[in-house]
Amino acid sequence: MPVPEDLLSQLRRFPDVEAPNLFAVDGADRLILDEAGAALLAAQPGTVAVIGDRYGALTLGAVAGFGVRSPRVHQDPLTGEQALAANAERAGLAGSYRSCGLDAELLAGAKVVLLQLPRSLAELEEIAETVARHADPDVVVYGGGRVKHLSVAMNEVLARSFADVHATLGRQKARVLVARGALPAASTPGYPRRERLDELGLEVVAHGAAFAGTKLDIGTRFLLDQLPRMSPDAATAVDLGCGTGILAVSLATARPELTVIATDQSAAAVASAAATARANGVEDRVTALRDDAMSTLADASVDLVVCNPPFHVGAAVHTGGALAMFRAAGRVLRPGGELWTVYNSHLGYRGPLRSFVGSTEQVARNAKFTVTRSVRDA
Repeated sequence: MPVPEDLLSQLRRFPDVEAPNLFAVDGADRLILDEAGAALLAAQPGTVAVIGDRYGALTLGAVAGFGVRSPRVHQDPLTGEQALAANAERAGLAGSYRSCGLDAELLAGAKVVLLQLPRSLAELEEIAETVARHADPDVVVYGGGRVKHLSVAMNEVLARSFADVHATLGRQKARVLVARGALPAASTPGYPRRERLDELGLEVVAHGAAFAGTKLDIGTRFLLDQLPRMSPDAATAVDLGCGTGILAVSLATARPELTVIATDQSAAAVASAAATARANGVEDRVTALRDDAMSTLADASVDLVVCNPPFHVGAAVHTGGALAMFRAAGRVLRPGGELWTVYNSHLGYRGPLRSFVGSTEQVARNAKFTVTRSVRDA
């Protein structure tokens, strides 16, 4: 059975950012399905797992093109889950798959794993060791990506969990790495990782897909310098795009009267932030929430938002995600509430911040970053 091009051509990224230079399907999706085709055709129901499917090409392609039944799917970004659900509904394939965490529920009994290779080696390492630990011993992983985003280090990471790793021939600027033979050493989990940041006096816990891992991002460090100036009377705060939760936990630690929501669309980030809060004894005042740009928070319900927004969508440089976060901050802040933002200075976000939130001033700037304070208009 061929890759179902009619279906793939209809897939959308929505509700993720959509733009002419951003695509729901690429050559890596097609090549993964092709390389795994024979294994997919032979797969018994419930023995296929899909990891990192961005918008549904792998999951729906396997179901519609190769007759796969009951695949289990893990997508770290919430927008990926939502896009897959929307695409499945439009294609008449709603209910044909099951979403899971990166755990035994996803992988128990799995003999075929389709994987969009992540750019982060830490994320790939956690995925590989989790597959090797929980899947069927005869599992075969078909991991693909754009050639420009692949590296020899990815082979080395996979080889720590699998005895045989080899690359297929490239096509349409994509390539697939095939891994089989799970190694016993992979039975000892290496994630989440934990490290003490002495400069902050915090323990940071990080899953592989969490931005910056257990390290302190330099933009976050610059924003933390301004913490004493942030909305001194605030009772409620949100760390928007929380990553491992360093900003949320720092706020809660410095201000015992403050309750904080650490929110991110990444499942790994939310799990990391919750673990970081527990590790620092503030889990009673820091709530970790997986959400897309605070969509579940009420209007005018928050006193303070802190944000170190991304300047990319996937591998593409794009400001759409940051602008959506600013718009959301303007909605959830109470009149007079504050948004504190750190960003690469060349991005020039002051205009959008004024438009979406209110009066905006620069409060700090160094060679790379700008920190602004925006006050919600009454």
